[in-house]
Amino acid sequence: MTHHTTHHKGAVTFKGNPLTLVGKMPEVGAQAPEAALIGNGLEKVVLSSFRGKVLILVTVPSLDTSVCDTETRRFNVEAAGLGDGVQVLTVSMDLPFAQKRWCGAAGIDRVVTASDHRDAALGRAYGVLIQELRLLARAVFVLDREGVIRYRQLVEEMTEEPDYEPVLAAARGLV
Repeated sequence: MTHHTTHHKGAVTFKGNPLTLVGKMPEVGAQAPEAALIGNGLEKVVLSSFRGKVLILVTVPSLDTSVCDTETRRFNVEAAGLGDGVQVLTVSMDLPFAQKRWCGAAGIDRVVTASDHRDAALGRAYGVLIQELRLLARAVFVLDREGVIRYRQLVEEMTEEPDYEPVLAAARGLV
C-alpha cells in the first residue's frame, strides 16, 4: 500500500529560507479533519470535542518563541471579547509539560493548548507540518459550530504574526 503525501516546497519561509510543508491544507467549506492531540495533563484531546463552539484553531512552531508568545497572548485577550461561544485552541510540537508551564507563566486562561508532538496528526491533516524542522507552520483556521472550516490563513514567513483582524471577523460572524 503506497501512502501518497503531498509536499509543498517553499510554501513557507523561515527568515527567507524556503521550507517544505507536508500534507494538503483543507479547503474553506470542507469538514475539518479530525485529529487527536495531547492536552496539558497528557489526556487525549480530539478536535471534534469542540463542536458546538466556534473554534479558532491556531498552529504555531513553538510557544517558546517571542512571536508565538505575542500571538498567543493576543488571541487570549481577543477571545475574552468574543464570548463563551468561541474557543481558541493553539497547537504546537512543544511537549505538553512545556505548554502547561508556559500557559501558567503567561497567565493564559482563554486559550487551550495541545501538543501534536506524538504523531504530527494535525500537522499532516491540515498541511502545516514542516518537513525539515518537524514543527508546525504558523496558520489559523476558523471552524464553525458544526466543524466546517470557514476561514484559513497560512502565514508565509514564520517569523511574522498572522493578520488578526480577518480571523477575528470570521469568528465574530459565526457566533
